[in-house]
Amino acid sequence: MKAFNDYLKCESGFWDEVRLVSESLGYSSNKILKTYNKEQIDLLESDLKIILNDKALLLKYLNERSEILNSKVQNFFMDKDEVKKIYDEYIYNNKPISKVIMNKQKGDKKHPSYLSNLVSFGCEKVFGVDGFINDPQKLCFIVEDKKIIKTFARRFDGALPTIKNPKAVWEVKEYYGTTSFGSRVADGVYETLLDGLEINQIKTNKYKPKHFLFIDDKFTWWGMGKSYLCRIIDMLNMKLVDEVFFGKEVITEWPKTLKKLETN
Repeated sequence: MKAFNDYLKCESGFWDEVRLVSESLGYSSNKILKTYNKEQIDLLESDLKIILNDKALLLKYLNERSEILNSKVQNFFMDKDEVKKIYDEYIYNNKPISKVIMNKQKGDKKHPSYLSNLVSFGCEKVFGVDGFINDPQKLCFIVEDKKIIKTFARRFDGALPTIKNPKAVWEVKEYYGTTSFGSRVADGVYETLLDGLEINQIKTNKYKPKHFLFIDDKFTWWGMGKSYLCRIIDMLNMKLVDEVFFGKEVITEWPKTLKKLETN
């Protein structure tokens, strides 16, 4: 999923309002994302003794965010059994040879990091096994005229083609089999925000990598984390992430993005 066109020119103050209004009115009710009306916005404005700059635009955005999550995004999420089936079918049909990343669990809970590996397999198909880095465990950095202009604070989950002057970097947040919504999930959202802010410090588009986020697990994100899904949509429209791939989009949309990267 890419950003909504109507909000790309909104300044930081608009997103501060989005965050405050969302938190104050609540994100979800009865297992779906809330939609809002002008009366609610007016009342909140009065209660908080604030003046919102453009209530009509704010209301339009909040309801578009809820609509796309309710009607589309929730259908993209997979559980462990669903993703394993897709993963096994992909391996059978494509025979990838990229390094397989395993999750950090032990015993019966240990299994391939399905989403991370599907991201890698997609890269392999377009760029070859040596055309990208998965699980680099090193910091990406940007060099211009042999001088370092940025070393990122966090290690990304993947980079293309290398960690030096990557044209794309990505993070994967998959939580298959979890039974609770822990701080690790919330921290992952804030890490993405930090990474986006750092990337946006690079002023020259020539050296500014595309920033992608992959997330999945139906229970974690749709069952427990709807407010964080809203924040992810906000980050997308704040231009802190170039594209977010929800669940099955790693199969349907990621190959299209890789093809575009191949031609750039």
